[in-house]
Amino acid sequence: MASLEGKTALVTGGRTGLGFGIATALVERGANVVITSRTEDELRKAAAALGEERALGVAGDARDPEHQRIAVETAVDRFGSLDLLVNNVGGTERTARRLVDVDLASYRRTVEINLMSALTWVQTAWHGWLGEHGGAIVNISSIAGELAVPDGTAYGTAKAALNHFTRQMANELAPAVRVNGVASGTVLTDFTRANVEGREDKVIGSIPLRRLGEPADVGAAVAFLLSDEASWITGHTLVVDGGRLLHNR
Repeated sequence: MASLEGKTALVTGGRTGLGFGIATALVERGANVVITSRTEDELRKAAAALGEERALGVAGDARDPEHQRIAVETAVDRFGSLDLLVNNVGGTERTARRLVDVDLASYRRTVEINLMSALTWVQTAWHGWLGEHGGAIVNISSIAGELAVPDGTAYGTAKAALNHFTRQMANELAPAVRVNGVASGTVLTDFTRANVEGREDKVIGSIPLRRLGEPADVGAAVAFLLSDEASWITGHTLVVDGGRLLHNR
């Protein structure tokens, strides 16, 4: 198991689901963790579940520069550093349409939360700590960035752009900061349960390893890429999908 002992990580959207699974993996490997979410009461419960000596929550809108600044400063003030950043926050609106019919306001919001927020978090973390002290970043992407699927234009395009952003940032921020990504397949969370309900057999049948992912699967990949064991890896997006993309190549 890769060690993150003595490191401090910030995980955006870390209250539930994939983000909480990532935060859990980092804490298990010795890291201190700051998690963010909009909901303060639930965020406090999540931090308590991670262990109050090792985790704390900072509530706010992930797209808000002031919230980002406060989260970075809180990590440094509480734990003495900010070594690791996980851009996990993302999502899509349930009004997906074909490209020729897509609502542009909805499209912009999807790009903003999946791509632009990652950029501004990197900027804030760089100027707040990483630029002077170094560290590592992982951007959470999706295999949707590799697939052309019906009604998936906004989310898939945003994640494809995030993959390029990962390469671009890796080139620009080296050697001080390594930047990688993890593109996840269908991971079992409350959100995906609603999406696959009633068609579980079909979804699992499209995955060569014949199971849905767990947040811990992605958490382990993120922890590895953040650790010193990946010290000569930057600019890559690791696919963690049970083999799903094998059917599209």
